[in-house]
Amino acid sequence: MESAEKEEISVEDEAVDKNVFKDCSKIAFYRRQKQLLSKKSTYRALLDSVTPGEDSARFQIINEPAKVPLLAEVCGIEGNIFRLKINEEIPLKPRYEVPDVLTSKLTTVRLTSCPGDTGSLVLASGKGDLKCHITANPFKVDLVSEEEVVMSINSLGQLYFEQLQIPPKQRATKKNEEDASIDTTQENQEELGLWEEKFENFVDVKVNGPASIGLDFSLHGFEHLYGIPQHAESHQLKNTSDSDAYRLYNLDVYGYKIHDKMGIYGSVPYLLAHKLGRTLGIFWLNASETLVEIKTEPAVKYTLTQTGPVAAKQKVGSRTDVHWMSESGIIDVFLLTGPTPSDVFKQYSYLTGTQAMPPLFSLGYHQCRWNYEDEQDVKAVDAGFDEHDIPYDVMWLDIEHTEGKRYFTWDKKRFPNPKRMQDLLRSKKRKLVVISDPHVKVDPNYSVYAKAKEQGFFVRNHEGGDFEGVCWPGLSSYLDFTNPKVRKWYSSLFAFSVYQGSTDILHIWNDMNEPSVFKGPEQTMQKNAIHHGNWEHRELHNIYGFYQQMATTEGLIQRSKGKERPFVLTRSFFAGSQKYGAVWTGDNTAEWSHLKISIPMLLTLSVTGISFCGADVGGFIGDPEAELLVRWYQAGAYQPFFRGHATMNTKRREPWLFGEEHTRLIREAIRERYTLLPYWYSLFYSAHVASQPVMRPLWVEFPNELETFSVEDEYMLGGALLVHPVTEPKATVVDVFLPGSSEIWYDSKTFAHWKGACTVKIPVTLDAIPVFQRGGSVVPIKTTIGRSTGFMTNSPYGLRVALSTKGSAMGEFYLDDGHSFQYLHQKQFLHRKFSFSSGVLTNSCADERGHYPSKCVVEQILVLGLKKQPSSVTAHSADGSAQPVAFTYHATTSTLKLETLSLNIGADWKVRVQ
Repeated sequence: MESAEKEEISVEDEAVDKNVFKDCSKIAFYRRQKQLLSKKSTYRALLDSVTPGEDSARFQIINEPAKVPLLAEVCGIEGNIFRLKINEEIPLKPRYEVPDVLTSKLTTVRLTSCPGDTGSLVLASGKGDLKCHITANPFKVDLVSEEEVVMSINSLGQLYFEQLQIPPKQRATKKNEEDASIDTTQENQEELGLWEEKFENFVDVKVNGPASIGLDFSLHGFEHLYGIPQHAESHQLKNTSDSDAYRLYNLDVYGYKIHDKMGIYGSVPYLLAHKLGRTLGIFWLNASETLVEIKTEPAVKYTLTQTGPVAAKQKVGSRTDVHWMSESGIIDVFLLTGPTPSDVFKQYSYLTGTQAMPPLFSLGYHQCRWNYEDEQDVKAVDAGFDEHDIPYDVMWLDIEHTEGKRYFTWDKKRFPNPKRMQDLLRSKKRKLVVISDPHVKVDPNYSVYAKAKEQGFFVRNHEGGDFEGVCWPGLSSYLDFTNPKVRKWYSSLFAFSVYQGSTDILHIWNDMNEPSVFKGPEQTMQKNAIHHGNWEHRELHNIYGFYQQMATTEGLIQRSKGKERPFVLTRSFFAGSQKYGAVWTGDNTAEWSHLKISIPMLLTLSVTGISFCGADVGGFIGDPEAELLVRWYQAGAYQPFFRGHATMNTKRREPWLFGEEHTRLIREAIRERYTLLPYWYSLFYSAHVASQPVMRPLWVEFPNELETFSVEDEYMLGGALLVHPVTEPKATVVDVFLPGSSEIWYDSKTFAHWKGACTVKIPVTLDAIPVFQRGGSVVPIKTTIGRSTGFMTNSPYGLRVALSTKGSAMGEFYLDDGHSFQYLHQKQFLHRKFSFSSGVLTNSCADERGHYPSKCVVEQILVLGLKKQPSSVTAHSADGSAQPVAFTYHATTSTLKLETLSLNIGADWKVRVQ
């Protein structure tokens, strides 16, 4: 491997042939489970072994051939959540249980035992409308809500649990082999990959032997499932065929193929099921390689095998079966029972945390490429935005800013004075983001490497030495972020006194943290590498990047002594990553198809807790034509994380390089983003405190409208805006579905309105994409735009009031200082509520706990859908004084415009329209 250090590492090392990645047929634990489950050895529960605790019930499960008991535990968690854990009762050694993902505040609820049939146990939680019905033989669990079975566990008999064994060489007698639950004859060894598994030129030696687990879930009446990111696939999960399961295994896949179920950069082992009247969630807490099979049976008659009163009431209908399989660990699954989409979002965030409240600047536009060459290049690009009157907030530097890919350093020739460069950005109230990857160049003279090596902070190989692999710096070792001491030390590297050249406007981007290992098996780390606690990498692969982002976020908070909100973007992620920052969709391509797939990819991230997500505008790989670039900016402006990015060897594509007309269109798209910043910020506050996604599939807002369940070419931004990006070249007309039979929708540009529950053909030019405001909503905006968010702090607000069919509207507005934790610790915030009813627009307090002085005023109000011209408009302040207001009414568009107002955003007032 020494020669690797001398090799020139290039983008070609990352852009590998897709054949280096496995499909299911090459995954041994998948083959084993498929082969052995076909033999149908069933488990039964020993319900006479039940030991009821205050908040859980434990009992043994036994597999007849093996006779080795498993221990099952069912407990209830506050908020209508059930947890099922299955582990070996007495394993040879402890099995890995995922730490640090669940929030520490989980409160269990008492489960009461109810009378059930012989050979069954019924556990009820809370008020008793939710029950867990456990059948002994064969072992099965039914989740019952109001006497209806909504989910069954192990009804297909796919419970699978490979118990840890003594390695064959250590077995004292032949009896041990006979007792083993798996046939270990030589001919089966290679096919089943029990103790070693071969792929390409790699051999994965498994010192613990086979340890995979699996379980099936049948969702009754459900045909629409979502979640389990990250895949470049449709928002609604598809049926899988043999060897085509959804794979959750974090991998660096440069220029990934779309409409594919292979694992890419991140994994959230959580899915949602939705039908008319109910939404459910299944959270499979496991960080090892995981495969998910899905099979939907449409509404046809099938035989019911259950007996008893519950089964009699079960409606014959559709059903979706979900089969989870993981390489190791234990079965630890949370059943989120809803019943609404909003309830499920709250239940999941109760388990894993809500989206971190982002600093306001991070909701502006970010400019990135691999790489801005030097300080002069940064200065020129920064000036280009101002010269072309295009707002932006953040300049980004990729790996070339460092000294030989040594993170926490600067290339002295390119960036001789990083503080001077940051002072320039600071003068424009802008920020800098730089990259920090998990690999560390093997170089005894590099202080980060030397200190980490001295303290034993690297992941080890299975022989006990430091693991070494190739990445951008050449030969590298990888920090073991699973170790709390390593995380603490890594966090300390961001201190201003340690990270020379860094200032308080510098924020961080974690990349390559799947982890990416060039020339490794599937471009990642060997599964038998060793982490803190002597755990193999296979146990925790999918959580490695989660831990790096955690440590980075903590480091940025610590450097400000706990005062400032950090911004950290990560490529690799897991359940709970939302607590630490933002995620993007990785190395996409400058093609129309990648623009199109970005919408369902971001919707899937959004419903699985990660609201702060985006896709590289323009496509990372390749050179977009001007039309595609404009359309991507128009889409990205209405997506949570908004960054332009491009790889090495692509043509420069700053917004002003495509001719005056295209510059104007991109400027307008970015300026529209800045106009809507008050709405964006309020939505992120709602995600942070109330768990509601920022970007929402239509089914979330319209859960009782079947036609919304499969829509993925348009989406809701919050509850008020419907966005339909244009994803086809040379489009002149777009079919937009407007949901809701009782809704009214207003074109945000022309103010023309349509009733809901129909598809309308909207003519489009390259000027804009269709965006509609929902009747009954109030959207706060900024009426003037600065060169960055920092210049807009005191600029005035406007309100876009769109009336419902009943002539009313409601909306919320959130404001704080945009950067500190004072909103949390000192309750320094404003949370206001706007309502329009019976001709009166009211601004009132939505949360009395918050106080934040603001001199900002509402200077403009636009009311859409006002049927007749008013005779007068007056503004009434809290002290009772009234002022007449000048107004303009357009009968053709039914719009009322109020301008030159001066109503304080944080004060109580009314505007009366008569």
